[in-house]
Amino acid sequence: MITVVGEAVMDLVRSGQGETTAHPGGSPANVAVGLGRLSNDVALLTRLGPDTHGTRLARHLVGSGVALAAGAVDKHPTSTAIAHTDESGSATYEFAITWQLPDLEPDELLAGSACLHTGSIAATLEPGASTVRRLVERARGRRTVSYDPNCRPSLMGDPEQARTRIESLVASADVVKASDEDLGWLRPGQDVVDVAREWLALGPSLVVVTRGAAGAVGVCRAGTVEQRARRVAVADTVGAGDAFMAGLLDALHRRDLLGPDNADRLYGIDTGTLAELLDAASLVSAFTCTRPGANPPTAEELAAYRASVGAALP
Repeated sequence: MITVVGEAVMDLVRSGQGETTAHPGGSPANVAVGLGRLSNDVALLTRLGPDTHGTRLARHLVGSGVALAAGAVDKHPTSTAIAHTDESGSATYEFAITWQLPDLEPDELLAGSACLHTGSIAATLEPGASTVRRLVERARGRRTVSYDPNCRPSLMGDPEQARTRIESLVASADVVKASDEDLGWLRPGQDVVDVAREWLALGPSLVVVTRGAAGAVGVCRAGTVEQRARRVAVADTVGAGDAFMAGLLDALHRRDLLGPDNADRLYGIDTGTLAELLDAASLVSAFTCTRPGANPPTAEELAAYRASVGAALP
């Protein structure tokens, strides 16, 4: 099982034409949904409010094959994010977030899990961030730990301080995924591949950087792999990075590279395997961009999409 820890948010997407539509979102919740729809056994530790948004999010998660951990609903309103999309479909966000977690034992929360995934607001916004960090510390060496900083500057404060917190989690993770926008905020002016290599030296087995239309790049100890982006008709890019993360974890699971028993194999992956992982993740992300909101494919939809586009990149 993969346990995902982090925020579930209702995205209120406002288009350039002034229209607003509501979509379930939140980076970790999106990852959990992506994994569930790809037929993975996945549980989400999150918080929801006792309101319409919370009810809709819970229905969306469970309907996508995600098990909600105990204590998910509390007395606070469900968190929301207003996503403004431009003509290219790219999104910027405004947040109304409450982030805290039930006081449960780490071993109870992680029982049966081969992998713990977390990131974004959940790993930086208190009081919940302290609980997330304790979970990561407990999981380290006992599960595969994956992390996506998915930076939200409006909530994370000073980038120098955020960088310290984020890089401490990078050092505790086995798999790290970031975007070029994340690294541009955290490490302005630095080449993203150089930053990925620096992060790899902190301890992860694999660091991947997504670069939008420029594709993705992954680094492991065997070398560096570039992945070109697939050309698609973009509805918007909401949830594209989360879909990539879900696709990456799904690909790692299908290659039996998750869990403590496979840690040495993950640490020593070759560039051929890395290329396969990036290709699988990019396919999930590309599909998600073809329809509005964070709406990743099911396993059946992905199989049909793969057949329609073929194995080769354009």
